[in-house]
Amino acid sequence: MATTGTRVSSFSPNLSSVKSSQHPGLKNGPNGTTFISSGISDLDKILGGGFTLGSLVMIMEDAEAPHHMLLLRNFMSQGLLHRQPLLYSSPSKDPRGFLGTLPSPGSSKDDIAREPSHEKDLRIAWQYKKYFGEPQLNINSNNGGQHDYCNDLDLRKPLERHFFTSNNVNCVSIQNSPNLDVLKDRCAEFLAQFSRNEGGSSSAGRIAIQSFCSPQCKYSDMEWHMLSFIRSLKGMARSSNVVIVVTFPPSLLSPSCSKRLQHMADTLLSVRAIPDEDKELAKLLTGYQDMVGLLNVHKVARLNTQVPVILEATTFSIKLQKRRYLVFECLNQAPVDGSGGSSYGNSDGCSRSTKAGSLDF
Repeated sequence: MATTGTRVSSFSPNLSSVKSSQHPGLKNGPNGTTFISSGISDLDKILGGGFTLGSLVMIMEDAEAPHHMLLLRNFMSQGLLHRQPLLYSSPSKDPRGFLGTLPSPGSSKDDIAREPSHEKDLRIAWQYKKYFGEPQLNINSNNGGQHDYCNDLDLRKPLERHFFTSNNVNCVSIQNSPNLDVLKDRCAEFLAQFSRNEGGSSSAGRIAIQSFCSPQCKYSDMEWHMLSFIRSLKGMARSSNVVIVVTFPPSLLSPSCSKRLQHMADTLLSVRAIPDEDKELAKLLTGYQDMVGLLNVHKVARLNTQVPVILEATTFSIKLQKRRYLVFECLNQAPVDGSGGSSYGNSDGCSRSTKAGSLDF
């Protein structure tokens, strides 16, 4: 009699099929895809493994706060730690100066400081602790195979210079650029090094383009030119082992151009700041005082498949743990009107409260 495997719901990702690749910094995904880490373990988990090789990731910026820079820093730093070549483009005059702000992996002392808080909350006598064993660390921590794929990056600890002073880092300034021809040529030259026609995905590269349609660029009012560039960039990425991350401020574009850019993205994210004193939001969410912003996942890359990706949630809180580590958490709805509230991850149905909110739970 044939043995039957474990049944997996079609509505949840089959994480058992996501195995670590033999190459550092790469992870095998479903349907023949390969992942590279975003540099944030929580974001990798949300997306089902990380960013898919050959995909275009677009991040919509918030005009009120530079939270998109946190995602960009971690993405770039993680690639440099894996010795993956990087092409970085920025509207600043000296893009290479930005490399000095990239975070570095936390030391062992930092890892000790990040022990789960539930042990502290138990408040049990020390002589009984031996019966509980060692505290279980989060599956996304810096242990085992996870350490080779995604590091816990300390935002207050700069990356050592030898990681970005090598020839693996190319920087391009798009300040005062009349058009995108120079950047397009540099991207094409970079992507040619990782063509899939050369073989498998033994190596990978990363492209990071910051504030794509910034006012400092002379082409910022040439919307069709920018759309053509992104369309061409996405086409070149499909045939290469590279992940391209582009951030752009949608508020500076016309609604039609912004919608077209969002449609062309394989993975679409947006970040926005939280007002300092939003009393209504503070009543609605637990842990509001620890949040620095919100992350919205609008679209997840679907390569080699037509099956849609169903997420447990689309809105997550952005927090800085110990003011050092970037973490994303599912929003927890506080009890309203005396009803028994529960977190999104633990609730099996809709909230008991009938009070409507603008956030997705």
